[in-house]
Parts: sequence; C-alpha cells; structure tokens
Amino acid sequence: MADQTTRRDPRSQYPGPASAETIEHPGPTDQMDREPDHGEHTYRGSGRLTDTAAVITGGDSGIGRAVAIAFAREGADVLITCLPEEKDDAATTAALITDAGRRAEVVVCDLILEADNTRVVDQAVAAFGRIDVLVCNAAYQMSRDAGLPDIDTEQFDRVLKTNVYALFWLCKAALPHLPPGASIITTSSIQAFQPSPNLLDYATSKAAIVNLTKGLALNLIDRGIRVNSVAPGPVWTPLIPATMPPDKVDSFGAQAPLGRPAQPAELAPTYVFLASQESSYTTGETIAVTGGTPIT
Repeated sequence: MADQTTRRDPRSQYPGPASAETIEHPGPTDQMDREPDHGEHTYRGSGRLTDTAAVITGGDSGIGRAVAIAFAREGADVLITCLPEEKDDAATTAALITDAGRRAEVVVCDLILEADNTRVVDQAVAAFGRIDVLVCNAAYQMSRDAGLPDIDTEQFDRVLKTNVYALFWLCKAALPHLPPGASIITTSSIQAFQPSPNLLDYATSKAAIVNLTKGLALNLIDRGIRVNSVAPGPVWTPLIPATMPPDKVDSFGAQAPLGRPAQPAELAPTYVFLASQESSYTTGETIAVTGGTPIT
C-alpha cells in the first residue's frame, strides 16, 4: 500500500487476486499466492487508543490481523483468538503487536463452544484487568454452488454458532468487564443486505449480526457502552481461496464498483474510528466498506 498521505486512484491501488488459487481451510496466510496487505508497512498510529485493552476474535489473519496492527499502533494492548490450525498466523500477528510496543495475548480456541468464549474473556481480564474494546470478528463460511440443497445441518450449525452464537456469548461474558465508554464492534457484511445464493447460510448469519448490533446498542446504552458494526464488501483474505471454488476466486471482487476486492488494511481505519472517542456519538450503526456497493 502507498503511504497513507499519498493520493492514488482507488481502482488501481491494489491488484486483484493473483490466480484462481485454492488453499486448505482455514487458510494459512503464507500459502496464498498473493498475501493480503494488513498495513504492516503503512499504518501509522496517532494515540487514538492509548492504554486501552482490546479483544479481537479471529485476529490471526485477514481483517482481524489488520485491526490488531492498527489498534496496537494506536496504543492498545490486544488479545486475539485463533483456531488450533491458525497458531502460526496468530504468532505472526502477536509479533506485530509487540513490535508496536504493546502487549499481545493469544487464545487458541473454538468459538462454537460457549466455554471457550468465556475463557477468552477470562484471559483478557486476567491479562489486562478490563476490556475497553471488543471486536467480534471471527467467522466461518463455505461456498456451496447449489445453495440450499448443498447445505447440511452440520454446516448451518457451524456457521450460526461461529458467527452469531459466539457474538452473543462473548458480549454476555464480557459485559461485567466493560466500563462506560467501552465499544463493541461486530463484523457484518454486504451479504447481510445482498445475499449470494452460494453463501445462503453465511449471509443469513450476517443479517442476524446487523440486527443484533442494533438491539445491543439500545440495550447497552444505559451502561455507556456503544455497539456498532462494519459491513465489508469483498475482502482479500485467506478465507476466500480456502472456501470458494477456483473460478469464483479468480473473479473475486470484480463485481464491486471499484472493480477489485479490498485489502484488510483498507478496513482497519473504520474499526479504529468506532473504537475511539472520535465516534462517541455513534451507536447502533452499520458502516459499509464495500467498494461502492450500497447496503440499502
């Protein structure tokens, strides 16, 4: 990515996918032909999150890694979660957090289990004493070309438990440790508003997240806690070549008005805004970062 102050044509700022590649799920970053830009070399902080404590689920790679880098460079200590198969990616993210001079914690877990969500919160409180920012970002998807006939109960259950149940469990467990001024940020999707038939269950879960975000915002405002969501469009992360057929990977993001997928580094500033006091009058909102595709 160019220097943050450099003006560039957003259509050509990044290339599209390198090829019609596929990698094994859940998708190690170093297996990708063209690794995403997480802002490793470009994100510069300005103290927006000084001495705060943040939890980011799915912080090992993709959007989660980009947000972890940005939060750390803004002054936050960061706990990230990952699946057992993602420990190497999580170690890379943790090193980037410590390189920014902040404390990094990694919890290896599976968020489809309620007890693991509680363990994430317990470890964050043990390490930091509180949670100022909770980013519910971990997600599961698996593309099925035939849509409904190809989605079995096991997949539907995994999608809903990873994407929706975990958000509910995490917020409930974290609530006693969220002080007034805390921020909860969910990751929804353009799929919540414009569902693709091959991602029927994933799109359903993301629509639920949008609604849950609105409801939580009203429910928690009396505690001084804000709740907002970021709705990405197509983003180049390991999840794409790990869950989509090669022909869809090759054209991934081309449908966006900008003509390409986003890089994770292009999402992180929105999470920083919602985590910081700069967004103190914003709650219950879903901010689209979709490359020009409307979400209404």
